[in-house]
Amino acid sequence: MPLVTTKEMFEKAYAGGYAIGAFNVNNMEIIQGITEAAQLEKSPVILQVSAGARKYAKHIYLTKLVEAAIADTDLPIALHLDHGENFEVCKSCIDGGFSSVMIDGSKYSFEENIAITKQVVEYAHARGVVVEGELGKLAGIEDDVNVSDADAMFTNPAEVEEFVTRTGVDSLAIAIGTSHGAYKFKPGQKPQLRFDILEEVGKRLPNFPIVLHGSSSVPQEFVKMVNQYGGAMPDAIGIPEEMLREASKMAVCKINIDSDLRLCMTGAIRKHLNDHPDHFDPRQYLKDGRDELRAMVQHKIRNVLGSSNTL
Repeated sequence: MPLVTTKEMFEKAYAGGYAIGAFNVNNMEIIQGITEAAQLEKSPVILQVSAGARKYAKHIYLTKLVEAAIADTDLPIALHLDHGENFEVCKSCIDGGFSSVMIDGSKYSFEENIAITKQVVEYAHARGVVVEGELGKLAGIEDDVNVSDADAMFTNPAEVEEFVTRTGVDSLAIAIGTSHGAYKFKPGQKPQLRFDILEEVGKRLPNFPIVLHGSSSVPQEFVKMVNQYGGAMPDAIGIPEEMLREASKMAVCKINIDSDLRLCMTGAIRKHLNDHPDHFDPRQYLKDGRDELRAMVQHKIRNVLGSSNTL
């Protein structure tokens, strides 16, 4: 089975009241853990690559690893560029075999965002690739994305119809209160998603797939595990999973997950090295990290995204 786009995935997800997980990948073990979990849960999956991942692992290594995952699992997998910062980066991924790209023009004015997004859409659609755009700015830090609380802003529902119509994007990332990275909220601050904005966007864009970035839940057991074996991470508060499940029953068809994966894999590796100080073979501790990550992704697919048994 070749790479697929997200078009059919999102149509089924919207109709079925669930979301597809878009999991960030950086190496072989992460790709294996995610795709093995999706295979066990009989769920479609999106593997997404950030600018940081492309710098770390190189484009060609990641695409070949994803090809291997498809051959191994026979799953419908979309390979997606996360937060493409300009036309050139998106073009490179389109030409390099990605089936989906995101152009993040949220740092620009509304008109500039439309112009750059439309440019990417025209190039991508001519080559059978789908495009995700973004309106609104999420706070937080993750890889090359860095937006302060002062610069963050909710998506304005009054702008979404014009943006989608003029750009031709296939899906839209919106800002309703999620945040990039593990450290999402200040002490005493409770996470709260603006479901009123999501509902209004859904009314203005019926049957159109909406995307949530910055949606990691940051399970405290993994923060504790990281700290227990040599870390110094403050308590991190993520988006409650029940809120994400509610969003996936509405217009949200794609939910991005990254920090959860990093935390669980790091925690498992640190625990392994603490329990087995004589081990020096990467295959030993990376296996534990991969196994923990697979279990995490299964949980997300089954209990948060709701995409189990949808193939």
